Amino acid sequence: MADDPARKAHDEQAALVPLLLAMTVVTGAVDAVSILRLGRVFVANMTGNIAFLGFAAAGAPGFSVPASLVALGAFLAGAGIGSRIPGSPSRRLLSRITGAEAVLCAAATVVSVASAGTAARYAMTVLLAVAMGAQNATARKMAVPDMTTTVLTLTLTGLVADRPDLGKRGSHTVRRLGAVAAMLTGAVAGALVVLNTSTGWALGGATAVLAAVAVVARPRPRP
Repeated sequence: MADDPARKAHDEQAALVPLLLAMTVVTGAVDAVSILRLGRVFVANMTGNIAFLGFAAAGAPGFSVPASLVALGAFLAGAGIGSRIPGSPSRRLLSRITGAEAVLCAAATVVSVASAGTAARYAMTVLLAVAMGAQNATARKMAVPDMTTTVLTLTLTGLVADRPDLGKRGSHTVRRLGAVAAMLTGAVAGALVVLNTSTGWALGGATAVLAAVAVVARPRPRP
């Protein structure tokens, strides 16, 4: 009986993994949009964005200090907001955050369809970076192992640094492989849609995934 609370917490975390993987797919898709259509800037991967800021500061062609700073500032604002949104249990918090993200991505979709030029690119950068900042803060607060949803550096390191545990319940290896596959799938899908159809369709797809996660994550009323 003493193990029941720990087992319950483990099961609750395990149930969140598919939803967090779906959010990781969205991360790959929106970063594909930002790199391919918003200039060389990340809206989710701030490690890459800091590097891009350094390249721009050094005068490397194709990089922009203002664009990188706008993305970084918007991401931090989103993280600050996301960290303060209440929600218990975790499913309620996840539903609230992904619902808000879906609204922001939908707004970016509208901008991509209705406008063009520098102002539109900056508006989309802000909307998407705020959404990804909130997502990152939420994943951090929920603390589901190996499910950061926006960065894979430590995930990849863990794959080779830790002993594989493929046969274990709640396997870290499986989660890490799933996270890498999800990010790659989102990046490939996002890039294909952007290059072969439009930015609007790519962002519309990301919006649909986030909306679906928000609905599925909503806590069910107790009978």
